[in-house]
Amino acid sequence: MSVRIGILTGGGDCPGLNAVIRAVVRTTIQVHGGRVFGIRKGWSGLISGEVQEMLLHTVSGILPKGGTILGTSRTNPFKVPEGLSKIQENFKDFRLDALVAVGGEDTLGVADKLHHHGIPVVGVPKTIDNDLLGTDFTFGFDTAVNIAADAIDRLHTTAESHNRVIVVEVMGRHAGWIAVHAGIAGGADVVLIPEVPIDVGEVCEVIRQRHKKGKDFSIVVVAEGAKFMEGSGANGEMIVQDEKLDAFGHVRLGGIGSVLAQVIEKRTGFETRYSVLGHIQRGGTPTAFDRVLATRFGVAAVDLVVKKEFGKMVSLHGNRIRAIPLAEAVSGQKTVDMELYDIAKIFFG
Repeated sequence: MSVRIGILTGGGDCPGLNAVIRAVVRTTIQVHGGRVFGIRKGWSGLISGEVQEMLLHTVSGILPKGGTILGTSRTNPFKVPEGLSKIQENFKDFRLDALVAVGGEDTLGVADKLHHHGIPVVGVPKTIDNDLLGTDFTFGFDTAVNIAADAIDRLHTTAESHNRVIVVEVMGRHAGWIAVHAGIAGGADVVLIPEVPIDVGEVCEVIRQRHKKGKDFSIVVVAEGAKFMEGSGANGEMIVQDEKLDAFGHVRLGGIGSVLAQVIEKRTGFETRYSVLGHIQRGGTPTAFDRVLATRFGVAAVDLVVKKEFGKMVSLHGNRIRAIPLAEAVSGQKTVDMELYDIAKIFFG
């Protein structure tokens, strides 16, 4: 009897998801003679039974496309009435042998819980924030960094032309990986991350010193989840767009770029603008690195299913793909290596 695999994508979309889907479908069908069933809209689709078989032609041409052809959602089945029982029922009704869940900490957290409820599941790590434990990189991150670095390059020219300070707000809820990598690559003058509370006085002094040296413009990169040492955010709260919580208890972040720009202009007297990259970082064509990594993850996930090594997540260690327990991957956040941040600080000012 050939293996029957269900696959879903949950949480925020990102470049590379379709590469994983393609790899799972082609590996299952062409290598193992099995069948793949796509689940629409993340966990929501497994609750409602939105499941359809995927054939080779279904995934033809999707490798360079951003987003996910399966759709996604932030549904938490453990917050939905009878969510767990409906998932168990649909898993049985569609005669699935295993489930491949592609997502970040929330999606994989659900996958780990389902594993303990008897669902044979394998995880694939996806997050542009690169904050999942147990893997050196997640796909989507490299694309997001390239998009952010390109934006910083473009903002440099207008900042220099108008003698302005420009604050660039990038994604990064709990970890500043995008900010640090894009900041170094884009030649930012200050990089601010969630791991290090913002000392506004220090930031303004860096900018003043640049002006004294004849550098009449500055680029400040700040992660959306960064916090202030004083004033707004002094008690550890984040700057948010909306206090309403999603199904996983998260608020919608955004706005720190605006707040920081106002403070910098008020304290230094230098004209300051801000730019929020937001979902631009999530969209578009994945980089070659993300396409290759996502493909390797998809192939490795199917191999775990065939070997019946459930309750695990595929991960990148160095240049090798390995498997780690899902519980380990979702046990905390992978924050920025301070050695890397120290490198970024060398170029402040």
